[in-house]
Amino acid sequence: MEKSTLVGSKIKKLREVKSITIEQVAERSGLSTDQIERIEENKNLPSLAPLIKIARVLGVRLGTFLDDSDHLGPVICRKDEQPEGISFSNDTANSHNNLNFFALAQSKTGRHMEPFLIDIDSASEEEYQLSTHEGEEFIFVLEGVIEVTYGKNKYVINTGESIYYDSIVDHNVHAANGSKAKILAVVYTPF
Repeated sequence: MEKSTLVGSKIKKLREVKSITIEQVAERSGLSTDQIERIEENKNLPSLAPLIKIARVLGVRLGTFLDDSDHLGPVICRKDEQPEGISFSNDTANSHNNLNFFALAQSKTGRHMEPFLIDIDSASEEEYQLSTHEGEEFIFVLEGVIEVTYGKNKYVINTGESIYYDSIVDHNVHAANGSKAKILAVVYTPF
């Protein structure tokens, strides 16, 4: 089963098990009912910010939508066992299509952090949208150069450098200068 199908199906199943209507999810998350229906019908997989908002409404971790295991011990991700990538998109045309996420701990249940390897394809400044959600993010640049828009400021982060910020502030991460980049990102979201 494709990851986007798995995510939409899990959201719908959790919502139904908790007897929460789509309208209630929309009201509590600030998302539109149409957007939630498209997610559940697997017509699109949103960026992290809407997923985090839906997770909060459902009272689950963000990783619950990506989990496919109930492993309690440590999780090892071997370099020759690259996890399947997930590309996110949302209502804003192609605003996150340039990001391909590789979850590094999807087998670990009960986790509070979401570590990802993220390949960032080039994107022009006109294409990206700012997002905001509860929590914190840590990013380490493995290859290339990224630009992080954070509030009204922009930060250029080079290979071997990192940035740590509060996700509640409007932000966006994209490759700088129309290039490509690879980052290690750890997202923490309280629930």
